[in-house]
Amino acid sequence: MKLHGYYRSTASWRVRIALNLKGLKTHHLTHHLRKGEQHAPDYLSCNPQGLVPTLELDDGTMLTQSLAIIEWLDETHPAQPLLPSDPLARAKVRSFAQVIACDTHPVQNLKVLARLRQLGLPEETVTAWAAWANTEGLGACEKLIAHEHGPFCFGATPTIADLCLIPQLFNARRFGVDVSAFPRLLETEAATKDIKAFADATPDQQHDAE
Repeated sequence: MKLHGYYRSTASWRVRIALNLKGLKTHHLTHHLRKGEQHAPDYLSCNPQGLVPTLELDDGTMLTQSLAIIEWLDETHPAQPLLPSDPLARAKVRSFAQVIACDTHPVQNLKVLARLRQLGLPEETVTAWAAWANTEGLGACEKLIAHEHGPFCFGATPTIADLCLIPQLFNARRFGVDVSAFPRLLETEAATKDIKAFADATPDQQHDAE
């Protein structure tokens, strides 16, 4: 398998954690987002959206969208499951993950911020927008798991929720968000610190890190 991504892409980061937890080896291909390499014709033939990540399977099949990729990995490599077996618990995990992947990350990603700059907004306003999006999303996430047993978002083992949370906390700090307002989320983050699969997926550990 090949993973098309970028070291600081939080969506790619989610998939890297999943691959590591599953013990799967992949060849990592870099598309530098700030240089616009994701818009190159050869990459658009892999992913028409011009986004990362894309997981290229050995038979040439291309899978896009991080949550879809992670669920495919979980279904095809079920050891150390990333979703609970109980339907209600599974729905809660998916709900948490989608707060980040569908409603928080997309409105503060590089594409949106670049568009705000194109519209003439000053940099401090663009940064404030990104901080607001992170604060709103993480605030909701804090409440969603306030009464869930830890140390992870939903219990004793990592789920897709944790794979989405850890990169998003990184983004929030980049934009100046005071994450101390989210003690339950920080408890989860602390629980992942000593897990090699999480540590090896961080941006600074990638071959394309700048």
